[in-house]
Amino acid sequence: MGAIGVPGYRWECKIVGEDGHQVRQGEVGELCVKGPGLMTCYYNDPEATAETLIDGWLHTGDMAQQDDEGFYWLVDRKKDVIITGGENLYPVQIEDFLQGYFAIQDVAVIGLPDERLGEIAAAIIELKPGRGATEADIMDYCRKLPRYKRPRKIIFADVPRNATGKIEKPLLRERYGATGLVGKESNR
Repeated sequence: MGAIGVPGYRWECKIVGEDGHQVRQGEVGELCVKGPGLMTCYYNDPEATAETLIDGWLHTGDMAQQDDEGFYWLVDRKKDVIITGGENLYPVQIEDFLQGYFAIQDVAVIGLPDERLGEIAAAIIELKPGRGATEADIMDYCRKLPRYKRPRKIIFADVPRNATGKIEKPLLRERYGATGLVGKESNR
């Protein structure tokens, strides 16, 4: 994830909040694009088309922000955002932070159901061969993060990736009992 640049010739971009209105520069929202060659529909799926194409804008499902120089930055996928106690957590930011720990080979952060907060961040951590770490070690390292961004649960396990190298978060949600959370994304 990172800067994706500025819109190309005859293309437009905007970032919108949950209410569909454009957010202020620097705020995170969903990236929407418009321009020549934009898809016109999903084949035989008018419902998906209506959810994705709104007033000529393609809602990408990517959470992004625009910096003060006009560059767009990807933050995370909308369906992967974790809402904990009313705060939006972007798993990629937490994953990038945890990758800095010397013993971690790979990491995935997902939301798990929580009675009080709605969701909590859980870090699935794959350790480097020959390296060790405890939950306390990881939690201590996470003290550098703001309290609300710290994972509440640490799970030591392999991080599954597909053939293109993308983390298989749906599989992790299924494995750890969080499949129902993504279905609630339309209520977010």
